[in-house]
Amino acid sequence: MEYHQTYPYSNNDIESQTNYFHGDQSDHYLTSEPSLQSVPSLSSQSHSQENQPTYHHCLTTLQGHNSYISSLTISGNFIYIGSSDREIRSWKCNPHVEFNNENLSADHGMVSAGKGAVKSLAISGDKLFSAHQDHKIRVWKIDNNEPDHQKYSRLATLPTLGDRAAKLLMPKHQVQIRRHKKSTWVNHVDTVSALALSRDESLLYSVSWDRTLKVWSTSDFKCLESVTNAHDDAINAVAVSFEDGHVYTGSADQKIKVWKKELGEKKHSLIAILEKHNSGVNALALSSDGCVLYSGACDRSIVVWEKIDTEGNMGVVGALRGHTKSILCLAVVSDLVCSGSADQTIRIWRGVARSYSCLALLEGHKGPVKCLTATVDHSNTSDASNYLIYSGGLDCDIKVWQVFVPCQ
Repeated sequence: MEYHQTYPYSNNDIESQTNYFHGDQSDHYLTSEPSLQSVPSLSSQSHSQENQPTYHHCLTTLQGHNSYISSLTISGNFIYIGSSDREIRSWKCNPHVEFNNENLSADHGMVSAGKGAVKSLAISGDKLFSAHQDHKIRVWKIDNNEPDHQKYSRLATLPTLGDRAAKLLMPKHQVQIRRHKKSTWVNHVDTVSALALSRDESLLYSVSWDRTLKVWSTSDFKCLESVTNAHDDAINAVAVSFEDGHVYTGSADQKIKVWKKELGEKKHSLIAILEKHNSGVNALALSSDGCVLYSGACDRSIVVWEKIDTEGNMGVVGALRGHTKSILCLAVVSDLVCSGSADQTIRIWRGVARSYSCLALLEGHKGPVKCLTATVDHSNTSDASNYLIYSGGLDCDIKVWQVFVPCQ
C-alpha cells in the first residue's frame, strides 16, 4: 500500500490565482471570486509540528453512481450518500475491505424519491432525514435487521399533509411568495439546501434557497417555527452548537447570522451578524466545543471565528488559504478541519493556539469536491492519530482517505 508523505503547508506558501468554474447555473456557488484580502492569513511558522510528516492514502474509490454526489453523512457502521439523481444509498463502513463495483451498483440499501438532487442528510436514531431540490424534506425509517445493508420505508414528507391542511384556511398562516401567489409558512418554496439537528435530536433545522430558516419537531414532524427572510439571498449552510444551542446560517448574501431561542421564548431571535466574506458563504462547521466556527465561501478562504462572549458575538482569528477555487464543504473531526473545493482537492488543517497549518493535500477527484464527512479510525494502533475522510464530488465518485497525523 502506497502512502503519501506530506509536510505541513504554510498558508503563505501558495499564491492563489483567480479561477472560474462554469457549472450548473443553479449552483452559482461553484464560481470562484477574488481571494479575501481583508482578513490576515493564519501563519503556521510557530507550529511545533511544522517539520513532522503527515501520511495519507486513498483507500478506495466508489464509482457506482451515475450522477454527482451531493451529500454524505456517517452514523454507526454506515455511510449515507445522497446524489443529484434523487438517490440515497447506504454502505457499510469497512474501508479496509475492498469494495467491488458490482456490489456498489446493486439496488440494496437504496431509495429514490422526489425531484432533483438530494442536498443534505441527517440521522437521528433510526430516522434518516433528507433535504431535496423539490422543496421537500423526507423522513425514512431505517431497518437494521440485516447486518450488511439496510432497507428504508418512508415515514413522512415535510411539511406533512396534516400540517399544511391545518393552516391552509387561516389567513394568518399565509405568506406571500410571489406577487400573486401565497403559501403556508410551513412550506419551503425553493431547494432545501441543508439540515442540522439539535444536540438532543428533538429539533431539525432546515435552510433553503427561499431565504428561510425552519425548525421541525423530530417526534411528530410538525413545523414549529419559520424565520421568513432570514437572509437577503439563498441560504446554503446551517450549523448548530451543541454547547449553547446557537444556530448559524450562511448565505449567498455573504453573511453568517447567529440565532438563539431565549429561555421562555417560543421563537429564535437574531443575536449577531458575522460579516467578513466578500462572496457567498457555502459551508459552515463548528469545533467540537462550539467555540470556533469555520466558514467557507466563493472567495477561496476559510474564515476562522472565535467566540468572544456568551451573547453570540464572534471575532475573526484569521483565514486559511491555499485552495484556488471556491470552498464548497467543510467537516471537523477531533482537532482537524477538512475542506473541499471546486479546485478538486481536499485540505486537512490543524490549529494550535491560533496557529494553523495545512497538514495534507488530498488529490484524486476529477471534479469539484461537493461534500465531506470524517471520523476517527479506531482500527489502527500506531503512534499516530488516524482518521478516515469520505469525500464526494461532481465526478460522481466517492473517495475514502486514510490520514495519519503524528501525535503532539
